[in-house]
Amino acid sequence: MDVINFIELNIATVAILFVVGFIGGMVSGFIGSGGAFVLTPAMMSLGASGIVAVASNMAHKFPKALVGSIKRHKYGQVDIKLGIIMGLFAEAGVFIGKELMTGIRESYGNAGTDLYVSFVFIVVLAIVGTFVLRDGIKMKREGSSDDVHKTPKLAKWVQSINIPGTMMGFKSIDNRRVSLLFIAPLGFATGMLAASIAVGGFIGVPAMMYFIGVPAIMATATELVVAFVMGMGGSLFYAWEGFVDIRLAMIILAGSLFGVQIGAIGTTYVKEYTVKFVMGMIMLIVLISRLIKLPVYLAELKLIAPLNESLVPILNQTSFAMLVLALLSGMLAITIALIKGMIEHKNDSKAEEALRDYEKNLAVTTAES
Repeated sequence: MDVINFIELNIATVAILFVVGFIGGMVSGFIGSGGAFVLTPAMMSLGASGIVAVASNMAHKFPKALVGSIKRHKYGQVDIKLGIIMGLFAEAGVFIGKELMTGIRESYGNAGTDLYVSFVFIVVLAIVGTFVLRDGIKMKREGSSDDVHKTPKLAKWVQSINIPGTMMGFKSIDNRRVSLLFIAPLGFATGMLAASIAVGGFIGVPAMMYFIGVPAIMATATELVVAFVMGMGGSLFYAWEGFVDIRLAMIILAGSLFGVQIGAIGTTYVKEYTVKFVMGMIMLIVLISRLIKLPVYLAELKLIAPLNESLVPILNQTSFAMLVLALLSGMLAITIALIKGMIEHKNDSKAEEALRDYEKNLAVTTAES
């Protein structure tokens, strides 16, 4: 089996990791995912193997998720009960996912985990990113907003099923009751995916939105609770195997702790479809980044003919450039949404204040006459 090699750190690498952590944290606080769908590829682009990138992301995820969930709990967006229950079921999936990753590395080495992580990213990003982006476009076209949440048909069906001894109510769906037999597989799948590619929000957030009926704002906030629970367990599982590069985890965490609070604040000023727009856009750009790198891993494992020596650097640089585009696009979209939302909120407050003054003056004038 290959020796576990951690990447060499220099000033440039540390700076890049900190910035990546900051933007990843901003994305995490805004859309609820741990942000690893940009952080894991970023680590791999800087030279970390797939399994080390996943393990180190799991280690940085749970303290950041704790900060983000506390921040958003203050805005009333977190369903703590649902988050903890899904998190506990997710721990079982985390353990199985970790065993799968270590098994792949034992059989095929670091290149095997690189290929597996990239392939799963491509499949999941294509499905979830397209679905979420399409749903966001549909919501905007129909004029939907956070104030008028429509429960999906599938969620209505799930909520209508009554299985005695397994039902539990959750505040995020107005205390309607859902069977734990539906929540258990969702949590397990979230945990298994998180331990495989360090991203559980791809399943957790859409599952809560479309399967249980949780509004997007609350689903993204509650996912931070799930990320905290399963991230803590996953870190211990991977650390026991020696795959956690604590240096990477701490540098990214330092940047993330600043970014996650900005992202969390942004959710209080935007409409539900905006969250979905940003989430879908970043997913699809990262998908392209991983797709470009796929031939490199296939050639390393001799699954395709060797690539031209001059082609490999081009693919590596293009893949990294697409990742940078995803990060900058996400940061720009969140910043614009935040500024626009704050301006609209300020204008609405002024209009309400002017209306109150008018009504007060009218009452005084009426009393005097």
